[in-house]
Amino acid sequence: MTILCIASYEKGHEFIQEAKRQGATVLLLTSLGLKDKARWPMESIDDLFYMPDVEGRWNLNDTINAVSYLARTHDIQRIVPLDDFDLELAATLREHLRVPGMGETTTRYYRDKLAMRMKAAETGLNVPEFVHALNDQRLTDFMARVPAPWVLKPRMLAGSIGVKKVNSADEAWSLIHSLGDQRSYYLLERYIPGDVFHVDSIVYEREILFAQGSAYGRPPMDVSQGGGIFTTRLVEHGSPIERALLEKNKLVLAGLGLLRGVSHTEYIISREDGKAYFLETAARVGGAHIADLIEAGTGLNMWREWAKVELAGGKAPYSARPDRDEYAGLLISLARQEWPDTSAYVDPEIVWRMNRDHHVGVIVRSPSYARVTELLTSYSARFQQDFSAVLPARDRPTN
Repeated sequence: MTILCIASYEKGHEFIQEAKRQGATVLLLTSLGLKDKARWPMESIDDLFYMPDVEGRWNLNDTINAVSYLARTHDIQRIVPLDDFDLELAATLREHLRVPGMGETTTRYYRDKLAMRMKAAETGLNVPEFVHALNDQRLTDFMARVPAPWVLKPRMLAGSIGVKKVNSADEAWSLIHSLGDQRSYYLLERYIPGDVFHVDSIVYEREILFAQGSAYGRPPMDVSQGGGIFTTRLVEHGSPIERALLEKNKLVLAGLGLLRGVSHTEYIISREDGKAYFLETAARVGGAHIADLIEAGTGLNMWREWAKVELAGGKAPYSARPDRDEYAGLLISLARQEWPDTSAYVDPEIVWRMNRDHHVGVIVRSPSYARVTELLTSYSARFQQDFSAVLPARDRPTN
């Protein structure tokens, strides 16, 4: 099988390596802007192609023409986007070349925050009240009916990029008007205080074969907007929280129509009413080293499993087999130092250390949920003192 991987950002090395290990011919289409930056696993790539880019984005018609030209000499049978921002492009290319995989309509449910909320609400899931930032009267009615604060969110960006918390109607209108013609690409949503969770899943022929629930320390939006330590940890096995998350996750993935692949889905449990609300989902591996966290606790590498799912393609058997049943926790922070020194962190539970300039991070693993929680609490305070730095929140993605 020949797989075309699309990557406007450097990630997915394990996917590429596993696909090659499974016998696939691996083609990689990536940004020209990464040519002198990225360190791709070239031993696992049969051919590498570059597209000119502006801030990581490619011209759609040029890309369709380029991939169609490749298809003259390569029998492309799968097209896999390695980053959230490449999902729509991959869907368009699949539709154009008639390659199996998620098409443009279903992809919308995993990229467009407005589309996924509308579909989730139609399915009967709890979703924070929202309105498209388009029609003046609907916005006026929403702000009169739903008390502030609200969150103004871009529909097509990932995570907390470009998200703004809004505290009054005047502030909301000021931000909305400042968007000009871009306002149709935004939605306004009720801000729900609460604890945020994520479930990372592997789906094969609409069956969830693996799902792992995890709990963020502080909501990612709060960390993105105000700085601090990003933490997440696997939830306690058999707990009411785990049962509620996994049950909600079944409804989301069934309602949004994921046939096969991986997903990263986020939920919030409201402090006001105790209900679990669907926040957003993505048909990709979770970012911010969440894949490393899951592998530490379960032994399953989400990137490698995704490659196996794509190669099986519904025509061969596939099963996900975790070989570890422990707990793991992840901490990441921006750092004041260019290359932070974590040698003073010597607990034997540390199984991974981050190696990236001006960042610091560790993953801890233990059979004990209490021990992981204890280490995250302790390390969060120490990271704050030893390393932590704050930068302004991003309004757009960066390579």
